[in-house]
Amino acid sequence: MSPLDPYSGTEPRGWERSDSPPALPWPDREVEPWSPRQSGTELSAVPQAPPRPPVRRHDESPDGPYDPAAGRPFADDTPTSQLPPVRADEAPTAHLTPVRDDAAPTSPFVPVRDDAARPGDDADPPEPPPGRRSPGRRRASADRPATPQPSTGRAGRNLPAAIGVGLGLGALVLVPLFFFLPGFLAVLAAAIGVGIWEMARAVRRSGAHPPLVPLLAGGVLTIGLAWFAGPDALSLGLLVTVLGTMIWRLGDGPAGFQRDITAATLIAVYVPFLGGFAALLAAAPGDGHLRVLVTVVGVVLSDTGGYAAGANFGKHPMAPRISPKKSWEGFAGSLVAAAVGSALLLWLLFDVAPWWGALFGMAVSVAAVLGDLAESMIKRDLGVKDMSSLLPGHGGLMDRLDSILFAVPTAYLLLAVLVPVVG
Repeated sequence: MSPLDPYSGTEPRGWERSDSPPALPWPDREVEPWSPRQSGTELSAVPQAPPRPPVRRHDESPDGPYDPAAGRPFADDTPTSQLPPVRADEAPTAHLTPVRDDAAPTSPFVPVRDDAARPGDDADPPEPPPGRRSPGRRRASADRPATPQPSTGRAGRNLPAAIGVGLGLGALVLVPLFFFLPGFLAVLAAAIGVGIWEMARAVRRSGAHPPLVPLLAGGVLTIGLAWFAGPDALSLGLLVTVLGTMIWRLGDGPAGFQRDITAATLIAVYVPFLGGFAALLAAAPGDGHLRVLVTVVGVVLSDTGGYAAGANFGKHPMAPRISPKKSWEGFAGSLVAAAVGSALLLWLLFDVAPWWGALFGMAVSVAAVLGDLAESMIKRDLGVKDMSSLLPGHGGLMDRLDSILFAVPTAYLLLAVLVPVVG
C-alpha cells in the first residue's frame, strides 16, 4: 500500500480500492438492501454483531425470569422484569426534606371556589376557610350589631315603606279634598303630570319617542276643562292633546312618526282622559268630595282585600302570563272587601240601599283589577318591573294610579245613576 500523499485526500488510490462497495455505517433508506445496482453488483450486507445471549441469574429458569414468591417464571417477559425492584428508602428523593403545608407559597391565598359546576351537580360547594367572612357582609358583634334588613311581605314589598307612603298619599289627597277643594285640583294635575312623564319614559324602551311637552300641557288642560266645563270639555281636551302632539311631532321629521303618535295617543287616553273623571267627580256641586271619597275607599278596600286573601289563600293564578301573583282567591277577597265597605259607606253618606252599595263596590273592584292587569300587560310588553322608583315600596306613581284610572269612570257612571247630581 502506497504512502498517503500529503497533497491529496485521505481516500486510497484507484488501484488500492476494492471492487465491492463499502458498507454504510447507517441504514440508507433510499438504497434498498440486497438489491442489485445499475452496475450489476450486489450490495454487501452491513455486518451485524451476533445477538448476545441473555444473562441468567441464579434464580432464573430457561423459560424466563423466575418468581421465587410464586414458584414459577414471570408471566411478563419484559426487559424490566429482569431488574430488581427499587426499594422505597433508595429513592433519589428520599434524602430530601418534605415541604410543609404552611410553607407553601400559595398558603396566604384563599382557595378559589368552583363556581363553574353545572346546575345538576350534586357536589356541595367547598366551605370557606375558617377565620374569613364572605364578601359584602360585615361581622356582627356586641359593639357593632348586624345590618338590619328591610322586612318584606309575601308579595315582595317593603311593607313599612309601602304603608308609610300609602298613608302619605292618602293625606295628600284627603286634606285638600275636605278643606280646600281647589288644592285637590292642583294635586290631581300634578299626579297626572307625573303619570304622563313615567309613561313617556317607559315607552321609550320600545323605541317610541312621544313628545313630552305637548302631552304635559294637554294633560293639564284636559283636567282643567273637565273641572270647569264638564264631560263634553273632557273629550275636547283629549282631542286638543292628540292634535297638539301630532303638530309638535312634525318638527322631528317623518322617521318613526306613526310609532310616536300611537304611543302619544295611548298616553293621552290612558292618563289624562281617564284621570279627568276624577275631576268630574270632585266638581259635582255639594257632594263632590264625598263622591271622590267613596271611589277612593272602594279602590283601597279592593287592593287591601285582594292582597290579604291572595297572600294567605292564593293558589290558583288568575292571569299567570300577565301578573303571576294575582290569584282568583285574591280577586274574591277584593270583591268581598269592596262590596262590604262600599255598601256601608254609601248607606251612611248617600242613603243608598246596601245592595246597591254592594253592587257599586263590586263594579269598582272589577274595574280596579282590570286597570291593574292593563298596566301589568303594558309593563310586560315594555319589559319593565315598575314604571319608576319614585315611591319606595310602591314603584312609580302609575303603579298606584293604575287601579284608580279605571275605577273613576265606572264610579262616575254608577253614581250618576244611584245618586243624581243635585242642582
